[in-house]
Amino acid sequence: MAEGRRNDLLMNTTLINELAEEAKDSALLQGFLIRLKESPNSSEVRVTYAPITLFPTPMPKAIFLQAMEVQIHFNILVDKISQDPDFLQEALASTITVDDFTAKLFKIHQHVLKEGRSQSIVLGLNRSDYMWDQKDGHTSLKQIEINTISAGAGGAAARMTDVHRHILKVTGQLEESQRIIDNNPAEGLAKALAKAWELYGSRRAVVMFLVAENEINIMDQRVVENELWKRNIATIRKRFEDVSASGNLDKDKRLFVNCQEVAVVYFRYGYMPQNYKSEKAWDARLMMECSLAVKCPDISTHLAGTKKVQQVLAKPGVLEHFFPDQPQVVEQVRATFAGLYTLDMGAEGDETVAMALATPDRFVLKPQREGGGNNIYGQEICEVLGKVKGSAERMAYILMDKIQPVPTRNCLLGRGKPLKISSCLSELGFFGAYVRQGNDMLMNDCVGYLMRTKSSETSEGSVISGTAVWDNPLLF
Repeated sequence: MAEGRRNDLLMNTTLINELAEEAKDSALLQGFLIRLKESPNSSEVRVTYAPITLFPTPMPKAIFLQAMEVQIHFNILVDKISQDPDFLQEALASTITVDDFTAKLFKIHQHVLKEGRSQSIVLGLNRSDYMWDQKDGHTSLKQIEINTISAGAGGAAARMTDVHRHILKVTGQLEESQRIIDNNPAEGLAKALAKAWELYGSRRAVVMFLVAENEINIMDQRVVENELWKRNIATIRKRFEDVSASGNLDKDKRLFVNCQEVAVVYFRYGYMPQNYKSEKAWDARLMMECSLAVKCPDISTHLAGTKKVQQVLAKPGVLEHFFPDQPQVVEQVRATFAGLYTLDMGAEGDETVAMALATPDRFVLKPQREGGGNNIYGQEICEVLGKVKGSAERMAYILMDKIQPVPTRNCLLGRGKPLKISSCLSELGFFGAYVRQGNDMLMNDCVGYLMRTKSSETSEGSVISGTAVWDNPLLF
């Protein structure tokens, strides 16, 4: 969509109101749904359209293709990190002394290493998230983070493209509607899950989705489940409590939950401390990790996605360690890194603290957490670092350059939200899927994308927490 055409449309209040209703109905027709927060465990008259932008967001095609092409390298990088216990030990040594959650995950990792890995099949479903930075008239792709556990919204993204194509057609922009790229991450994610299930070798065994007790985004997960059922692969949904109450390992370490053999454990939960409500939840995680079931992710792959590992990867020579004699791959991956800085004790960490306190608006302070709503910005950086700058507690964080994209104007549609034109910022995620058995990489693909957009007045961009909405890129 030409910027001038978009602005003309946004100026027409009557038309915008009509298009908003059209977009909501289109989302409902496509099954682009989310449960209401008031009733997260019921879909009976308790669903609404998932929050969306009225128009797709323009972005450079070259940036889109760059992110898509580098994804297979990130898949390999994550997998190599997960197989390098010495690297994980060194990278996380400082973090686990001050961050109890990461320390508990690392303890399970050590237990698995000591016992020996029960399963040679490795399944990775991740999502690498980016913004496109604008400095001195130059646009560059910069990675926000890589999610190696519960990389969600693949099912939601599969429902999103037709909504925006329809809106563009309604506004007479047929050519623009064809510039929205086909997208079905759920199919690719399910293909990798199915491959791991097949390699496990038991047709009676199921794929178990490890889920939250209250899940408003269940439709996103159901899309992937249904892709598996199409392949005649049975799925079950269980919580930590269910695994704790009815799970066990047999003499061959096969995992059974409610007397059903589990071929694949797909973690859509378990990435935040509050997900583990008791020691029984931790015991259940350990039991699953020690089992013959394929884990997605296994514990070492989970740790590979920590913010501290992200920061260590940006240090000179580290990517070369994982990609020896592959300078082009190193260059492609490193080109996506924003500035990343350690807060470990010592001169380098002291320098990082001083830099952050002097110019906090240039940075983001990140704890070792996933799921949105955890990062620290602006003056709050000074408040947090001011309290911990002289103590080891600062090692629970890393510091990253704040990416500076150019805002676009759009309408953010969501249940109960007033209809208004907002200055918006977007981030783009690419889904990676890989399956390895022993030393053989059997699948390594980029299987789709996801765009989220938020008001430029908002720091965090999480759809589930209500600070962002789903979107599509319109390539130019």
